[in-house]
Amino acid sequence: MILPIYIYGQPVLRKVSEDIPKDFPELEELTANMFETLAASEGIGLAAPQIGRNIRVVVIDLDLISDDKPEYKGFKKVFINPHIVEYDESETETMEEGCLSLPGIHEKVKRPTRIRVRWEDSERNEHDEWVDDYLARVMQHEFDHLDAKMFIDRIAPLRKTMIKNKLKSLTLGKYRCGYRTKPVRK
Repeated sequence: MILPIYIYGQPVLRKVSEDIPKDFPELEELTANMFETLAASEGIGLAAPQIGRNIRVVVIDLDLISDDKPEYKGFKKVFINPHIVEYDESETETMEEGCLSLPGIHEKVKRPTRIRVRWEDSERNEHDEWVDDYLARVMQHEFDHLDAKMFIDRIAPLRKTMIKNKLKSLTLGKYRCGYRTKPVRK
């Protein structure tokens, strides 16, 4: 089932998400719906708060970019209760980011290129590993949602001032995008 994506201004996007227990009901159905929603919106990552749920669940599908980054061919994973436990600040990279919850807004964001993450997979097996390059960026972006942050919180204050009217338009439901959304008001 394709779910609506919550747009900037929705309170759920600014609440810290909680870990889910091992016996969380309907997790398989939820993640299947998240992947279907992600595909319909042509995104590469989706966090549960973006569909109105304050739980620590993220889906990432990098197959969409595999023409440019062949190492991600077939990459499609669920991350349950993910946490970034360490940032390797020795190398950073600035890249343009966008977000399904911020349609039409793209800004340059500086992030570390290497992070250490802990999470559970869809079988609830625990993982603790260092991740680098583009996947590290996508994880940071998506895991930020779980901690009530958005990429616009990581841009320079001047840039944020410059997009203030676009952000206000989003809260008023004045935007266009090609996927199902749940605006604050119409």
